[in-house]
Amino acid sequence: MKIALLLALAPLQALPAAPAKSVTAAVANTAARSADNVKLDESRKPAELLDFLGLKPGMRVLDLFGANKYWAEIIAPAVGPKGQVIVWQPSQFMNDKRRREFAAFAGKQRNAMIMSSPFEAPSFAPASYDFALMNLDFHDLYWENEKNKIPRQDPDVWIRKLYAAMRPGAVVGIVDHVASAGSDTRAVVDKLHRIDPVVVRADFERAGFKLEAESDLLRNPADDHSLNVFDEKIRGKTDRVVFKFRKPAA
Repeated sequence: MKIALLLALAPLQALPAAPAKSVTAAVANTAARSADNVKLDESRKPAELLDFLGLKPGMRVLDLFGANKYWAEIIAPAVGPKGQVIVWQPSQFMNDKRRREFAAFAGKQRNAMIMSSPFEAPSFAPASYDFALMNLDFHDLYWENEKNKIPRQDPDVWIRKLYAAMRPGAVVGIVDHVASAGSDTRAVVDKLHRIDPVVVRADFERAGFKLEAESDLLRNPADDHSLNVFDEKIRGKTDRVVFKFRKPAA
């Protein structure tokens, strides 16, 4: 009985597959991407990740916390002229330099745009997106920081707004730095910028999303979860969980 229950609760593990041609081509076109962003490919495995999540041409994509354009530079050409990528960036982290850089990018990649609203008050059009990606930022919903004017917020409220923004059947991909199981969420986020995957899953399922699959693509068993993710000993090599959530079609 106990074994059966554990099997029922276990997330599906994705089988490896060849990435879609549109995604592979977008990743390979390094001349159209920032050199700094290209350097991150080894640790992020963008082609494999987007293939696992099911990115397809024609999708309307919400790229959360994406002002550095890492994902937009890949997703915009991958979804093609019938698709679109909309980057959302908290207004606390927007500045004139970022606006100019994104405007230059959007001038060349016409299906890309950026929008912003306060970190604690995301503003998304309802039922507007087929796909969303939050890479290494979900834990920040538990973060508060006076210097950056980030107030304490309720992640449940934030995720419900995201749920409302997704179309029926839409996918949300979450990648985040793993914290030790059972750790105090706000304390470990403040100290290490990590989060227990159990918390992530529970938060999304509480909002109505269904966990469709989990991938070990970015897992690193050598990371003992004790270091801050910005520590040079582990930066770019953290143990990362990858979840694929889906909004029910009906």
